[in-house]
Amino acid sequence: MSVKTAEVSSIETSSATTTFSDKPFGIRVSPNSYFIALFLATFAAGLLIYLEKDLAGTIIFAASWTISPLLAWTDRIDFDGKKIARKGILPKLWARLNHSKYRLKISDVEQIETQSLRALKRGGNVFYRYRTTVSGKGLRFVLASGGEDYRRMVRKILPLVPEAVLDNRSIELRDYLSEPKETLMKAEFARIPSAGVLENSFHKTELARVKNSRKKFKQIGSNEIEKADYLHRLANELRLSGYLLQALEAFRRALFLTPRDARLLFDFARCLHSFAGAEHDKNLTRRSFAALRLAEKRAGADGELLARVGESFFQYGDARRAQGAFQKAADATAENFRALRGLAEIALRDGKIAHVIHHFSRANRFAETAALRRWTQNEADYFSRLNADDDYMEMEISRVNLVETLERAKKTCLQIALVSFPAIVIGVALEESVMANIGWSISSLSLLIWTGVIVGQKVFAARIPLDFEGEE
Repeated sequence: MSVKTAEVSSIETSSATTTFSDKPFGIRVSPNSYFIALFLATFAAGLLIYLEKDLAGTIIFAASWTISPLLAWTDRIDFDGKKIARKGILPKLWARLNHSKYRLKISDVEQIETQSLRALKRGGNVFYRYRTTVSGKGLRFVLASGGEDYRRMVRKILPLVPEAVLDNRSIELRDYLSEPKETLMKAEFARIPSAGVLENSFHKTELARVKNSRKKFKQIGSNEIEKADYLHRLANELRLSGYLLQALEAFRRALFLTPRDARLLFDFARCLHSFAGAEHDKNLTRRSFAALRLAEKRAGADGELLARVGESFFQYGDARRAQGAFQKAADATAENFRALRGLAEIALRDGKIAHVIHHFSRANRFAETAALRRWTQNEADYFSRLNADDDYMEMEISRVNLVETLERAKKTCLQIALVSFPAIVIGVALEESVMANIGWSISSLSLLIWTGVIVGQKVFAARIPLDFEGEE
């Protein structure tokens, strides 16, 4: 592997980005809601046919299976370089009826968060599904991975917003998301073995070599530094594509060259934590935390990196370490928005409302965009109202408890409905009308309640308005 390879890779990436920015494009919305509607309509049609209302049942069945796919196919999220818009028959109709907006300027984006879900594990490879949520001014757009459209959308939107808007995973997607086949080709050029070979030779002692490599540290030339940078980037691309074993091998080689690179240690720790989660290995999890602590130590006065380390600690459930890293970041860089936001989240977790208000107010002063200032001001106002008004706090606590209760009720209702389906099938097949009637009754009532609970969750998900005045 040579420096020329890295240069070619960067040229390809920049040219691809330029191509994507030439014209607007979009991505289809995840069809989960349409599947739910189709399921309920099909169930209703089956019930009507069972009750000998054949015409009504047939009409509902035909209409649902004709209209639902059409609505799902036309429901898209488009981006023209300036605005993100929800396009489609149903979203536009709902926006007109509800007098709500369906477009968001890129300058009004307040937060972008990405969740990664392990969809499939095969050997040392994990196939991830990403869900990126873009929010601002009360609007939310959810981008679900599953193809080139998602990668193109991420590459186009994420570089246009400030880094303070992005969470850790979104930053990684912005910097390292690539086409999996191309990433594997780069790994082959770098002479990184396949996952099958690495899985057979993977031992914990290999990670110990990474830990002890700092003892062998010596001055290296510019070629080795560029090689380490290339391996660092390749490792992150492999990690986001799900090739975790190969990513760890690339990280190991990069750390052998530059063992004191704090950002390299940070990314290695996150990769190792992902691999430990996929393998359910507590020992590797502890090693990932050790690597993350080492990255915190090596970060020195790098406030941005310390804030990202703190965010990772908080994500992994270590609030004490997260608070320490956030505080170091705030001390190193006074105007560190991410650190102040992290301290506010930890204070909220601990129930220290006054500290939450203080940190959000400070973050508001250092916010670099009007959207971030608006969001932090709204958060500060909300928690100030909670702190000053006991009645408002009581209503909000009741609302949150109600939402949690509805979530549990939704799961219970769906489980009851699914359990009653076999009774319907057996009753109809054996012509046992009593069993079939019981199955239809239980499942119908459960699904009716389930639908009502979903609507209730939508209604009570939003916070109570700050200008709301209770009964005197």
